[in-house]
Amino acid sequence: MTSVVLLGKPEREIPKLPYEIVYTNTRDMEICSMEIEPILPGKEIPAASESAENLCCWRYGMEIDVLEYMYVKYARVWIPDPEEVWKSAELLKDYKPGDKVLQLRLEEGKDLEYSLDPKTKELPPLRNPDILVGENDLTALSYLHEPAVLHNLKVRFIDSKLIYTYCGIVLVAINPYEQLPIYGEDIINAYSGQNMGDMDPHIFAVAEEAYKQMARDERNQSIIVSGESGAGKTVSAKYAMRYFATVSGSASEANVEEKVLASNPIMESIGNAKTTRNDNSSRFGKYIEIGFDKRYRIIGANMRTYLLEKSRVVFQAEEERNYHIFYQLCASAALPEFKTLRLGSANYFHYTKQGGSPVIDGVDDAKEMVNTRQACTLLGISDSYQMGIFRILAGILHLGNVEFASRDSDSCTVPTKHEPLIIFCDLMGVEYEEMAHWLCHRKLATATETYIKPISKLHAINARDALAKHIYANLFNWIVDHVNKALHATVKQHSFIGVLDIYGFETFEINSFEQFCINYANEKLQQQFNMHVFKLEQEEYMKEQIPWTLIDFYDNQPCINLIEAKMGILDLLDEECKMPKGSDDSWAQKLYNTHLNKCALFEKPRLSNKAFIIKHFADKVEYQCEGFLEKNKDTVYEEQIKVLKSSKFKLLPELFQDEEKVLSPTSATPSGRVPLSRMPIKPAKARPGQASKEHKKTVGHQFRNSLHLLMETLNATTPHYVRCIKPNDFKFPFTFDEKRAVQQLRACGVLETIRISAAGFPSRWTYQEFFSRYRVLMKQRDVLGDRKQTCKNVLEKLIQDKDKYQFGKTKIFFRAGQVAYLEKIRADKLRAACIRIQKTIRGWLMRKKYVRMRKAAITIQRHVRGYQARCYAKFLRRTRAAITIQKFQRMYVVRKRYQCMRDATIALQALLRGYMVRNKYQMMLREHKSVVIQKHVRGWLARRRYGRTLRAIVYLQCCYRRMMAKRELKKLKIEARSVERYKKLHIGLENKIMQLQRKIDEQNKEYKSLLEKMSSLEITYSTETEKLRSDVERLRMSEEEAKNATNRVISLQEEIAKLRRELHQTQSEKKSIEEWADKYKHETEQLVSELKEQNSLLEREKEEHRRIHDQAREITESMEKKLVEETKQLELDLNDERLRYQNLLNEFSRLEERYDDLKDEMNLMVSIPKPGHKRTDSTHSSNESEYTFSSEITEAEDLPLRMEEPSEKKAPLDMSLFLKLQKRVSELEQEKQSLQDELDRKEEQALRAKAKEEERPPIRGAELEYESLKRQELESENKKLKNELNELQKALTETRAPEVTAPGAPAYRVLLDQLTSVSEELEVRKEEVLILRSQLVSQKEAIQPKEDKNTMTDATILLEDVQKMKDKGEIAQAYIGLKETNRLLESQLQSQKKSHENELESLRGEIQSLKEENNRQQQLLAQNLQLPPEARIEASLQHEITRLTNENLDLMEQLEKQDKTVRKLKKQLKVFAKKIGELEVGQMENISPGQIIDEPIRPVNIPRKEKDFQGMLEYKKEDEQKLVKNLILELKPRGVAVNLIPGLPAYILFMCVRHADYLNDDQKVRSLLTSTINGIKKVLKKRGDDFETVSFWLSNTCRFLHCLKQYSGEEGFMKHNTPRQNEHCLTNFDLAEYRQVLSDLAIQIYQQLVRVLENILQPMIVSGMLEHETIQGVSGVKPTGLRKRTSSIADEGTYTLDSIIRQLNSFHSVMCQHGMDPELIKQVVKQMFYIIGAVTLNNLLLRKDMCSWSKGMQIRYNVSQLEEWLRDKNLMNSGAKETLEPLIQAAQLLQVKKKTDEDAEAICSMCNALTTAQIVKVLNLYTPVNEFEERVLVSFIRTIQVRLRDRKDSPQLLMDAKHIFPVTFPFNPSSLALETIQIPASLGLGFISRV
Repeated sequence: MTSVVLLGKPEREIPKLPYEIVYTNTRDMEICSMEIEPILPGKEIPAASESAENLCCWRYGMEIDVLEYMYVKYARVWIPDPEEVWKSAELLKDYKPGDKVLQLRLEEGKDLEYSLDPKTKELPPLRNPDILVGENDLTALSYLHEPAVLHNLKVRFIDSKLIYTYCGIVLVAINPYEQLPIYGEDIINAYSGQNMGDMDPHIFAVAEEAYKQMARDERNQSIIVSGESGAGKTVSAKYAMRYFATVSGSASEANVEEKVLASNPIMESIGNAKTTRNDNSSRFGKYIEIGFDKRYRIIGANMRTYLLEKSRVVFQAEEERNYHIFYQLCASAALPEFKTLRLGSANYFHYTKQGGSPVIDGVDDAKEMVNTRQACTLLGISDSYQMGIFRILAGILHLGNVEFASRDSDSCTVPTKHEPLIIFCDLMGVEYEEMAHWLCHRKLATATETYIKPISKLHAINARDALAKHIYANLFNWIVDHVNKALHATVKQHSFIGVLDIYGFETFEINSFEQFCINYANEKLQQQFNMHVFKLEQEEYMKEQIPWTLIDFYDNQPCINLIEAKMGILDLLDEECKMPKGSDDSWAQKLYNTHLNKCALFEKPRLSNKAFIIKHFADKVEYQCEGFLEKNKDTVYEEQIKVLKSSKFKLLPELFQDEEKVLSPTSATPSGRVPLSRMPIKPAKARPGQASKEHKKTVGHQFRNSLHLLMETLNATTPHYVRCIKPNDFKFPFTFDEKRAVQQLRACGVLETIRISAAGFPSRWTYQEFFSRYRVLMKQRDVLGDRKQTCKNVLEKLIQDKDKYQFGKTKIFFRAGQVAYLEKIRADKLRAACIRIQKTIRGWLMRKKYVRMRKAAITIQRHVRGYQARCYAKFLRRTRAAITIQKFQRMYVVRKRYQCMRDATIALQALLRGYMVRNKYQMMLREHKSVVIQKHVRGWLARRRYGRTLRAIVYLQCCYRRMMAKRELKKLKIEARSVERYKKLHIGLENKIMQLQRKIDEQNKEYKSLLEKMSSLEITYSTETEKLRSDVERLRMSEEEAKNATNRVISLQEEIAKLRRELHQTQSEKKSIEEWADKYKHETEQLVSELKEQNSLLEREKEEHRRIHDQAREITESMEKKLVEETKQLELDLNDERLRYQNLLNEFSRLEERYDDLKDEMNLMVSIPKPGHKRTDSTHSSNESEYTFSSEITEAEDLPLRMEEPSEKKAPLDMSLFLKLQKRVSELEQEKQSLQDELDRKEEQALRAKAKEEERPPIRGAELEYESLKRQELESENKKLKNELNELQKALTETRAPEVTAPGAPAYRVLLDQLTSVSEELEVRKEEVLILRSQLVSQKEAIQPKEDKNTMTDATILLEDVQKMKDKGEIAQAYIGLKETNRLLESQLQSQKKSHENELESLRGEIQSLKEENNRQQQLLAQNLQLPPEARIEASLQHEITRLTNENLDLMEQLEKQDKTVRKLKKQLKVFAKKIGELEVGQMENISPGQIIDEPIRPVNIPRKEKDFQGMLEYKKEDEQKLVKNLILELKPRGVAVNLIPGLPAYILFMCVRHADYLNDDQKVRSLLTSTINGIKKVLKKRGDDFETVSFWLSNTCRFLHCLKQYSGEEGFMKHNTPRQNEHCLTNFDLAEYRQVLSDLAIQIYQQLVRVLENILQPMIVSGMLEHETIQGVSGVKPTGLRKRTSSIADEGTYTLDSIIRQLNSFHSVMCQHGMDPELIKQVVKQMFYIIGAVTLNNLLLRKDMCSWSKGMQIRYNVSQLEEWLRDKNLMNSGAKETLEPLIQAAQLLQVKKKTDEDAEAICSMCNALTTAQIVKVLNLYTPVNEFEERVLVSFIRTIQVRLRDRKDSPQLLMDAKHIFPVTFPFNPSSLALETIQIPASLGLGFISRV
């Protein structure tokens, strides 16, 4: 049935729109459509009939231009598919109106022609942009239809491993069939306090939203969990309950939340069973109300159950089991306490073996039995009752084994002494004969008689099974009642949250009465869901003030009327049950006659007359009529019940005792062999007086009533919906079956939600988010100051149809598909902008490249041309040098050749002339004397001719050579001139020159060859000549040699003889040498062999040594490695031990605080103001009781704490400490209990005191009488003392005897002492009188009545007091005393008032001056902070010098005033000395000389030396509490302490300790240290949430600890002291134990400081580090759904990164101002940065919208700002940056490339600070913000997992944000000298003095 809800009338006529109703048939996928006429104002949309098997999917049609714009080439669409339900395809060409076929390409690459419906032209649904796929909220999808929903769920489930998804107000939970680490305590803490849209979808987010709405709206809440069997309903409900138990805690010490969680194991054991779909399927529905008090803490719970499947007790289908409790009993049968039950294996019993699957893989039934029994014990079910339950359950098992024997067709009997029945009767405590009889018989009662009729075997078996079911159902109800009693709230319930775990829509092949009831319940829940959805829509429209529109939805009220209305199916069924001969067939005929063809939702199957079909909201269901009547009647034989009621077993009758008065919610169903049989459970008790009627109500009637009650409860609460989806039927982990999923989505109403959302305005944006996202579509002139008007103007331009959007008060509402349209426009604009940017950038890059290349080319050209020019110049220089060289070379060659020719000529001439001269000489020798004359003449003539010839030849040669040289020179000059000229004129003639050069070179070569030939000829000639000459010489030599040879032969013969002799001698020597050589050789060989042996031994030893050395080196290296590893391990162990010790201290301090709180509460309850007055001591301080308290750490309790330093602790010591702390805890608990008892006793006393209040007035009168008498006595004593004082003074004045009045006289001293004592006693009496007066006044005020009648009482009391003074003289004396007292008091009050006013004025002046000084200091500090570090130091020094100068000037002024006063007093002293001297001169006459020696002559004025202070402070024992009060309790860090020396309170306390040590007063030392420690604890308890206070006392505690170490006298602490400081060391006491106590106190203060700063930083971190856009415009806002996330745009109230940095600056400045140790500051900063990093990373891991590339950039920028802060503060070595490493790596992981194997390897090596779970989680959550980003492929994530498989790290997903690093306090001695410390008057410590 389709109907229309009119949310309001439209303002105008809605134009005709092609609304398309697409029916997607699950069998044949038929598609049809219907066009709806235009809707006029007030006109309803015509209803359209829907098939129960079809899904109605509505889509608004788009305009033609929009369609043309969206259905273009490369657009992606969804097309139906019989296997995958929907397939994705891509358009290959643009769609044009009129096209009948779409050209598509599937994702696997196959081309397809998709035919459009010729009638409707229905286009396939468009696919959402990739940036929207995987969204947290399905309503954030722009295209809202079935394929988009299915695909989004699949992507999240398969790719991202996310099982939770929002669908508007519904949380869709898909069962992963795998344990996931997303339900730990850290995840609960992460979701606690968060908005629902800020975190990723989770069951904890729904639970937190319910809890928050309960607290905020003061309205009860409900969480409705539904789904198929095996979808995870029970687990989801269990996690929701666990969340409430963890977050809220319990309001009492009874641990109610543990009891609430303990109910789960019990209910699972008796109500859950294994089915084919689920190993732990709930076979009943339950609604648990968790109650909360006004502080929203769990106080109790209540459970209602529905439709227990009783038939499972007696029948199980194949592969199924009975309820778990039966198998747990069988598995525990061997236990001693179960021996009496006589149990055995589950295969022995008929009721547990039918399914054939008694064991569940991975489940130990024996262990589960232990858990069940523990849960029962926790819920208060005693052991006796538990054994009773187990007896009944065992009896049911034995009853199932009872068999029957047929006697005939109508009767049967039980075998004789049938063992199963005997055991059953023994366990149940009933008579065997009676039970055996009534199992085989039944009683029939008529109007007159009663008959006992035997029954057949079949009927007996059915009766046995009915009895078993009835017993089990009653036992189930009894257990539920006892669980509710255990969970019942002891205090008044303020509100509750209900968790409904109920079955989803069911349809099987055979559907019977159980499925009918289940689907009826789901119809009611779906109706409630629809109404709630429309209510939320209406509230949203009203809040945003947008025009209301008509929204069409499927209304299932007709279906509900068909079932429950008058003459409906249930009415007809009840009517048929009342008929005597009613049957299923007759009931079916009545149904056909009543509803067939009259109701569109009722149908009759074609082939059956015993079935009917109902069109439910989810699907058509065919029900078989067989068994409906019997199951509705739910009868059991009354005689069998009576037998059980008569049982001796006490528990069994309890199950049936109220059956006649109250409707049994667990009535048994009749017998039947259907696989399922369920019945309703109604835990609430019915009204009395309904016994007879209620007992006759049918199951259907009961179920309808309980369902109405449930709906009333749900309608009175705010519902939250969880829809559980079963992804596949085979329980495979992370396997998604599209067909099964879409069936469940249609059945659970998720698609209905989507359809309703699509029918309205599903996409909703705030104006700021819209502006931030689509700013790129606006021009500068479109941006106005008003964001709303800007968005309106832009939208009117972008979307022409105004019906597609609406402007609300704070949001813009869009129809379905419009956001995708805007996203496409935005993507196109960005793409065009990218192309333009790319074009510009590429052009700029190319121009830059061209300019660079041109510049490079010019540079290369310049260098090449320069190189060429240099080469050319070099060539010219070489050419010129070559010519010069050639010139000289040629000249040298010619000259050398000439010389050679000349020498050769001369040599030839010499030879020739010699030859001729020798011939002549021969002739002259022959001619002798005749020739002598011719010789002389011819010689002279020849010589003369030779000379003339020679000169002529030489001259000719010279002339010729000169001529040749001149020609050569001329040629060269001409050539040089022509070459240069031609080079200048004709550069191109170089080639000719080169040719000429080559010719010259050739000629030179020819010339050289000729010269070589000539030289060769000369050489041959010279060789021949030399040869002839050598022959002549050789002949001469041979002649001479012949002569010499003869002489040599003789000498040789002599030498031969001599050599023979030497040979004989040599041979003999040789023999002897050979003998010696042989001997030496033998010896040498022996020696060599010995040496070889020794060498081999040495080599073996060397090898052994080398091996030993290698082994030693390896052992050394291994030992070094082990030492390093053990050192690291020891450091880790040390840190662990230190952390454990500090955690124990933290726990101890928590228990101590709790103990103190209880003690304070006890004191408050004890100190109830009671009537009357109790007098206090006059010397008692009013502040003493407030600030004085003793230490809870006694000496016995100090032992665990007085240990060594943490580095020396061992595990046994820790265990002893732990045991002692446990003992201490138990003692505290006992003391608490005693205090509680005492408190109750005091309250009773107070009540008794109120009852005796009437007797108080006489007592008060008696007290007044006593006080008046006491006052009179004191006044009389006061007068007496005054008289004595006056007489004494008078006597002193009258007696002027010099011996009495002299200052040194003994009488003078005695009188002076008496005067002092009397004055002191007078002052004490005055104080007592004042106290009495104040008490009298307070008593009068106390007894003044609040009503008029009490004034009479006051008068009567005074009259009685007056009457008691019978003597009139007493009255007069009292009156006079009162007058005098009044005068005295008035004068004292006046003087005190004046002094008080003067003091007040002076204090105001001081306060004003201090304020001015403080302002000036703050201004200077602010100025200094703006300066760089060096200038800051100089400025601080300058400021300190100025301050000291001013103080010096003030001190000098005070010194001058004191000098004046001293001079004045000296003058007075001189005057008095003169007078005394005159008196003494008068006395000297009467004093003997002996007396003069004893008496002092005159007082001498001795000047006082300047004190040498010892660095100690002295105080009185009674001033200790005052010291603690002024120095610790009332000291304000922001007030007086700002201008003090850092650590001044610590120095003062230590100086007081030094004085007590100097006095050797151990009691004083112990008292002072204990009071100090307790005072610090008290002030931290009082102001423990103030960072400045905690920081101040942490600094002072550490300084006090350092002082105790520095001055302890131990050498290790004294080496940094000055000699003067070493003189100040403690001398009498060793305070090492107190140092340990102070160290523990400092650890506690540090942990408190960390908690304070964590509470301050926690709200800032997520907003400042993640959500706020520090770099504006980097990350765009994605479209969101109904669950809106926190906007990243900074509002006024949001925190930014600057807020965090300012807070860090504040923390750092406060710690530095308080003088905290630098190392301690580093540890605090490290802890702060760890908190920032851990909280940021945890939120990043739980928020899918934060995992993007742009967010990674934002995070890295924020981290860089934090690192910059560390650099500015010089804290980079504090280890704080390392704590941010996981966050830095997560940000890098968001930004790095994530595609290839190299990327995976880089990620694995980069992310060493992240665990594998965190890396995979970030990759799964990575979400593109723009279309240009790409998702991470699943294969890449698998690669990462494979690579990280061997990494051993924690499986925990989130970091422990509560982790506190162990703190250490390195010794930091002070250079400040104790004797120089001044105590400011502002501290109010005038009662202590420097020593």
